Amino acid sequence: MSLYELVFIIRQDVSSNDVDKITDEFIKIIKNDGGSVIKNEYWGLRSLSYEINNNKKGHYTLLGFEGNGAIVSELERKMKLSEDVIRFMTHNVEEISKEPSPILRGKSPDDDIAIDVTLSKANLD
Repeated sequence: MSLYELVFIIRQDVSSNDVDKITDEFIKIIKNDGGSVIKNEYWGLRSLSYEINNNKKGHYTLLGFEGNGAIVSELERKMKLSEDVIRFMTHNVEEISKEPSPILRGKSPDDDIAIDVTLSKANLD
């Protein structure tokens, strides 16, 4: 079994409940064909780089899963048939990180460089 990451974009006018249902359908396909889902991240409603079929935004979701080529073929077939999915990309990877993706991580306070601008007696002498 190989490891894959699948990112798909769902139309902006689909409700978040429906996005969850669509994602659950894709997870069900993976599990029914003997695969396993390692990571499921909803990245939220984000702006697209360019307009696609009158959509300026889309619901982004990442699935990291273990499976075979038949699972990938079936997922891509279902996504092509779905009117709600406007783009998708499947990528074969070496490993799937258990940590949140960089998009979800956000900035931690440790990332900022702090510069001490206070005066001390040693600086005055």
